[in-house]
Amino acid sequence: MARKKDADRSVREKPAYQPGPEAEGPTRAVVIVPVLTRQPRGDEDTNRPRLTRSAEARHDEAVGLAQAINLDPIHTAVVTVNDPRPATLLGSGKVEEFAEIVKEGRAELVIVDHPLTPVQQRNLEKELNAKVLDRTGLILEIFGERARTKEGTLQVDLAHLNYQKGRLVRSWTHLERQRGGAGFLGGPGETQIESDRRALQDKIKKLKHELETVRRTRDLHRAKRKKVPFPVVAIVGYTNAGKSTLFNRLTGAGVLAEDMLFATLDPTLRRVRLPHGTPVIVSDTVGFISDLPTHLIAAFRA
Repeated sequence: MARKKDADRSVREKPAYQPGPEAEGPTRAVVIVPVLTRQPRGDEDTNRPRLTRSAEARHDEAVGLAQAINLDPIHTAVVTVNDPRPATLLGSGKVEEFAEIVKEGRAELVIVDHPLTPVQQRNLEKELNAKVLDRTGLILEIFGERARTKEGTLQVDLAHLNYQKGRLVRSWTHLERQRGGAGFLGGPGETQIESDRRALQDKIKKLKHELETVRRTRDLHRAKRKKVPFPVVAIVGYTNAGKSTLFNRLTGAGVLAEDMLFATLDPTLRRVRLPHGTPVIVSDTVGFISDLPTHLIAAFRA
């Protein structure tokens, strides 16, 4: 009950963005962190072990994810959800509150730090009159901006297309920007939707073929490394824990190391010699993050 009161108070007390002169800058966003007291029926991940984190930790991470792609969180709130609604996840009262906040703050984007079904996403966009991204969509946006290698880019595109299959609506994504804003349009009739779905499936098939070619090349490189009797040391941990900073100190490399979630998306390898003379290969890896959907893990298999 105390958490619910705190959550409700956070919605009332945190001021919405005050309109001012228009200026070029980050996209204004509202960040919502739903805390479900029970999991909705049919949750495909109910049997997965879950990391229990405080509402404050989830809130801080959600804000960090938003800032990682240059969003300006003009309003953030933790909301306790006792009865998840199939249509909107949040209750009608909360949806109305956030609609007013979005309107007053002229927010262009709403981040919901929880998986949304395609129906929930479309309904929220209609009620809030703004583009809505759930946790998966936001993480994919970050991956899309950070991928640098051929394999990393292909993995991001494949994961994003799989995510988009059930969401044939205009998309606020790195893929839309690459297409010059074409996007996928919702509501044009069954024929057009089916055409879009086929186009998506064709792109997915093509990406899988390209990715398999790149992976075969990577596997050859891995096989060559195995022939050399060097131990491999992988630096692993949660995103933004300092892995890349440690990697740079150990190897003298200059990989990107910033106080930012998912600054590293492509693994980097360097050979170093330990103090007693043994050479080893040190690997900087992509950070972990909680509640990552299983289909994203599969798309980014190492």
